Amino acid sequence: MHEIAAKQKTYFFKGETRSYSFRTAQLKSLKKMLKQYEKQIYQALKDDLNKSKHETLTTELGILYTEIDFALKHLKDWMKPEKVEAPITHKGTENKIYKEPFGVCLVIAPWNYPLQLALAPVIGAIAAGNCVVLKPSEHAQATSALLKRMIETTFESAYITVVEGEKEVSEQLLQEPFDYVFFTGSSQVGKKVMEQASRQLIPVTLELGGKSPAIVDQDANIDLAAKRIVWGKFTNAGQTCVAPDYIYVHKDIEKRLLKKLKKYIMSFYGKRPLQNKDYVKIIHKAHFSRLKAFLSEGTIVHGGGSDPDTRKIEPTILKDITWHDNVMQEEIFGPILPILTFAQLDQVIDKIAEDDHPLALYYFGEETERQNQVIDRIQFGGGSINDSLYHLGNPHLPFGGIGTSGMGAYHGKYSFETFTHRKSVMKQSTKFDLPFRYPGGKLSHAIVKRLMK
Repeated sequence: MHEIAAKQKTYFFKGETRSYSFRTAQLKSLKKMLKQYEKQIYQALKDDLNKSKHETLTTELGILYTEIDFALKHLKDWMKPEKVEAPITHKGTENKIYKEPFGVCLVIAPWNYPLQLALAPVIGAIAAGNCVVLKPSEHAQATSALLKRMIETTFESAYITVVEGEKEVSEQLLQEPFDYVFFTGSSQVGKKVMEQASRQLIPVTLELGGKSPAIVDQDANIDLAAKRIVWGKFTNAGQTCVAPDYIYVHKDIEKRLLKKLKKYIMSFYGKRPLQNKDYVKIIHKAHFSRLKAFLSEGTIVHGGGSDPDTRKIEPTILKDITWHDNVMQEEIFGPILPILTFAQLDQVIDKIAEDDHPLALYYFGEETERQNQVIDRIQFGGGSINDSLYHLGNPHLPFGGIGTSGMGAYHGKYSFETFTHRKSVMKQSTKFDLPFRYPGGKLSHAIVKRLMK
């Protein structure tokens, strides 16, 4: 690990990664690599999670292509030094903010979107002029091995390299003096990453999770709300950090919403989801067992079936759930959707606001004032009004959490900014010298006092 980090430090200090031409060439190489290995990518994600080609394209590859194209289009402007104003006390100076790379960055990726969440941060790091050590998830073995093979055949190892292995490998990497750490995963592990990085004062971005609510108010378009929640929740079998974790529905429309939710589950996944060849499986046995335990809580109103051999759990709706149930004590991260009801929106807002800040929030309702109440009174990373998940696909929006759901943001320009140090530089004139800045008695003091009011 030490040799890998040292080799990249040496490469970075040569300065090759800093030029616009180098960065754009590497981004183009990354895109070419993805296209060249597209067939193998589809197969690796099929092996790891049973993802269909459509789901791989829309949630993994498509997002990466969009991010690369967006960076290539805007990178020249992002890189330009930013000229800023100065107060009258600094007359004669030229003040600029230079955008410089941090250096060697460590990216630790999760298993749920093992390609996209590994390479999306790398796009930002490349655009910002850094070197990268990428640690894919050991739980998505096929994708991890493919990432290593693709990167090795495309980039110099001193520039970008992939290190595979169990969690001990991540722990060893965190001992090295990286210049930046980007971690995506659970809040529990995120705390350990931050603690380890803090020992060397390494800046971090943490993309974590939490219980992201979907609130369905009584004036919502029930059919569209159900359709968009089902899509957002059961994509990737619910193994999505911003999936709607549970629904708070107004009591007057609960029955109608349940009917529509069942309709769209059957429409998207069929009457027998366990036999659907494109339905995503649970990543490993331990996670499967954890999720299956939740099925004993509340009342199953749809789904509930599971197959340990294929590690699939049907899209499931639970009701008669309370905040004391285990399923409401932690992020579910699977195809199980608890339903809670409310009578007053204020009660929902107060309950969500007092808990850990969720990574995402989805409100379904037509009244602007009530939409604004939710936006203004609840702290959350990001979200949508009358939709779910779709905000992730807009490269103009920053994506990130707050509090226990994470710190820092990326996507689009925000990925570039995450991996960029803003260096402030003031160029002073030598044509004249303002005397009042120096010790000089009462007159200098009076001038400074007047100017600084």
